[in-house]
Amino acid sequence: MNENILKSTDLKTTKSRLAILLILEKSSVPMTAEDIYSIVVKDVHMSLSTTYRTLGTLSEKGILLKNLSRDGKTYYQINSHQHKHQLVCTLCNDVVPIDGCPLTKLEENLTQQTGFTITGHSLEFFGICPKCTKHIKE
Repeated sequence: MNENILKSTDLKTTKSRLAILLILEKSSVPMTAEDIYSIVVKDVHMSLSTTYRTLGTLSEKGILLKNLSRDGKTYYQINSHQHKHQLVCTLCNDVVPIDGCPLTKLEENLTQQTGFTITGHSLEFFGICPKCTKHIKE
């Protein structure tokens, strides 16, 4: 499947591209370049700069979604054309994916009211996870 995605965007199929796509497909949460690199380097000889370049190329071609988070880090995820939302702990940076989109109705209403063709949105909730809350109370 990943080879077809690469070919459909006129990209060569390389070990590094396939390895990065495989890692991101298996992940339930967006990942940083450093997180991806720490996993991919175990199987594919690649530098961190190659990881960044590959992620940049895959993002430019629309294969990956790239999001700058509040923690100052850039996170990548497969562009499944079904966006994702998440809860982010401001203390430990744990990320919990949210099933479904709580903004679907709002998006439909805004389209009707404004005539905009909405092409996407981003939503993150920030707070303190139960594990960190427990440590604060102790």
